[in-house]
Amino acid sequence: MVRAFEAVSRLGSMRRAADDLNLSHTVISRHVRNLEAWLGTRLVDAGPRGIRLTAEGRVFAETVGTAFDLIAKSTAELRPAVNRTVLRIWCVPGLATRWLTPRFNQLQLALPGIDFVMRATDLEPDFTRYEADVDIRYSDEPRGNVRWILLERPRMFPVTSPEWISRNAPIRTLDDLVRQPLIHEESRDQWRQWFHKAGFEHEVVLNGPRLWSANLTVDAAVAGQGIALATRLIAADDLRAGRLVELLETDVRLGGYYFVGSRERWNEVTLARFRAWMQQSIAETIGGHSSDETSKPGR
Repeated sequence: MVRAFEAVSRLGSMRRAADDLNLSHTVISRHVRNLEAWLGTRLVDAGPRGIRLTAEGRVFAETVGTAFDLIAKSTAELRPAVNRTVLRIWCVPGLATRWLTPRFNQLQLALPGIDFVMRATDLEPDFTRYEADVDIRYSDEPRGNVRWILLERPRMFPVTSPEWISRNAPIRTLDDLVRQPLIHEESRDQWRQWFHKAGFEHEVVLNGPRLWSANLTVDAAVAGQGIALATRLIAADDLRAGRLVELLETDVRLGGYYFVGSRERWNEVTLARFRAWMQQSIAETIGGHSSDETSKPGR
């Protein structure tokens, strides 16, 4: 019961807690209600925008979170410090599919003797349960009891295929672009934010399909289905091969790629070597070197 409540309070959603614990939404909800009955107080309220913790729930969540952190720290200290032969990587799907997977041969040469297990996912692992050794996110600055470095804060720009360009009018301005079939991820918010940061001053009325993930949107752009947003890491190989072309000259940045790990294991040799390989390989991909900002570790 306590584990279910901890996941709900940490993730802010019954559904995400269910995914995190590999249980059904119904089971998570029942565990939380049983815990409330046992404690004799409400911990969670449901509203039109999802769940929120009550005052008692916030106090209990802080205590429970601290307890789980202490258990994880003690467990890490008691486990023998052996050379790990398996590295479990969670990574956002677009980067996992379009950048990291094509470079696995290079990674295996750089870290011989390591078995890599990668999960392409938008979920964040629970390091206290040893779900992953490394999490590679595209987001704002990570929060929680983790260590992190910013690998790259990439430009995000519109891309399409040469075939699409050949059968459509030229795109010379943002006003031209906003009228085109734009390919979206789960929602249209990313394109809306991009136009705002690019300096488009008019109301943005967007159209086009929503394909859930960056990997699918770039696939659709390569197939000539319209225009997608991509970072220079996700699009690097397709741009180099001529399968994609960048439209317009912009300098819009919406987030960053972060290398995230647990504090207790941050300096383990395998993790440190993988971290260094990621930094070097990303620098080679973008044709430069990591700045002081990208090298700075998180608290």
